[in-house]
Amino acid sequence: MRERRYSSTSPERLAAALFDVAAESGLEGASVREVAKRAGVSIGAVQHHFSTKDEMFAFALRTLVDKLLTRLSEVDRGGDPARALFAAMSQLLPLDETRSREAHVMAAFAVRAATSPSLAEIRRKTLFTIRTGLSAVLIGIGTPEAETRAALLLATVDGLALDAIGSPALYPPEYLEHALDIQIGMILQGADVVPSSSIELAS
Repeated sequence: MRERRYSSTSPERLAAALFDVAAESGLEGASVREVAKRAGVSIGAVQHHFSTKDEMFAFALRTLVDKLLTRLSEVDRGGDPARALFAAMSQLLPLDETRSREAHVMAAFAVRAATSPSLAEIRRKTLFTIRTGLSAVLIGIGTPEAETRAALLLATVDGLALDAIGSPALYPPEYLEHALDIQIGMILQGADVVPSSSIELAS
């Protein structure tokens, strides 16, 4: 009986509601009551899928990470490595409404992960996966200290994203794209390729 009662409420629907709340007011405002209200369901419907708030947060973070990693996996690595790195790392920057919303939510989860082992583990696996992918590109073109440079590139992008959502007027999209272009050029110094002098930035 209970399964039929909440059959129209999916975990994905609740995760989407949580994203909306977190993007606007951080995870502090993402109570079970508020998520239920935003999703247009009862508190009981939320509790049917998630026995605790941390369980709900973990599912939502995994949902967001899966979406991000899918986009990264679709980046063409067969051409210019500078363009491949730019295409991948630009997915993590708030360059449009969708990515800005994601950056806000990811930042909120990063703060929460400091006191949540389950969220911290999801973030660890995510960062490791992205860093491994970057390392593979850099190793493939003979970049010195490839793994360290991959870590530095990811850390730079994370920092830019955080600064941009906190002070958007100082970090408009065109500035973020230019900064990413410059950073990639620095990362590729000493590689067995000649990096493009300038990447054609999206308008």
